[in-house]
Amino acid sequence: MYCAPYFGSSVLATTAILNAGSTHDKEKLLPDLAAGKRIAALALAESRGQWDAAGIEMIATKTNGAYTLNGEKSFVLDGHSADFIVVVARQADSSGEDGITFFTVEGDAQGLDRRLLNTIDETRKLSVLRFNNVEATPLGTVGSGAQALQKTLVLSYVALANEMMGGAQKLLESALEYAQMRVQFGRAIGSFQSMKHKLADLLLDVELAKTTAYYAAESAEECAKDMTAVASMAKAYASDTYMKVAIACIQIHGGIGFTWENDTHLYFKRAKSSEVFLGGPALHREQLLQNWDK
Repeated sequence: MYCAPYFGSSVLATTAILNAGSTHDKEKLLPDLAAGKRIAALALAESRGQWDAAGIEMIATKTNGAYTLNGEKSFVLDGHSADFIVVVARQADSSGEDGITFFTVEGDAQGLDRRLLNTIDETRKLSVLRFNNVEATPLGTVGSGAQALQKTLVLSYVALANEMMGGAQKLLESALEYAQMRVQFGRAIGSFQSMKHKLADLLLDVELAKTTAYYAAESAEECAKDMTAVASMAKAYASDTYMKVAIACIQIHGGIGFTWENDTHLYFKRAKSSEVFLGGPALHREQLLQNWDK
């Protein structure tokens, strides 16, 4: 629940630079990000909400040796406040994974309009960015960014899955603490058998999902053959578990669980926003099946 541009800058944008950028790009951009002097954002998804190369429609046009971008990017994490944007676009007359290119655009660039979206999770700021002949600088090799995009997404799935499991663990601890404190019919509600069963089931769900997220992190660290499939498995499992625990935690708290005086509702909103961010559980189960034998 860290309400700061950490995931958007330190995870999404930085990972994209590491995967797509040249040595010169990394030396130029990464030191200020690491020092916290600048904040970056990754602009990938568009109005259809697709998080892959096939969903990229923004065209990069080269005129007199310079590139300009036209189009719109949606659901850009911390895009309204970033000092610069890492934008994924494509070359004209390309489709699928062909022609994918990363660019950097300054946050105050002429022709760039940034608008904060009204979303359910106020602790995670999403923006829509509109580009009107915005000058952009290529990041890495023009036209060959598909592999870098795929690796960036996979690593981001793993990071988000582990973040979600941190939230689920916190909710489980909060539910247990409240069940031991709240008294009804002269007894702590945690002493009732039905409550014990519910909490035990939640513990099992959280531990299994955490194990999946940890395995995905290990797979990513070792660049294992099954990394892509395991990352999607972790994202899907973490999404389902976080939502399930969030709903149960509100039920255990009762009416106070969805009031501003209690933090449970904030975790519920984060669970819902994380569930669909970078693709929902159904998408990742499909990607798991597609990549299982690769």
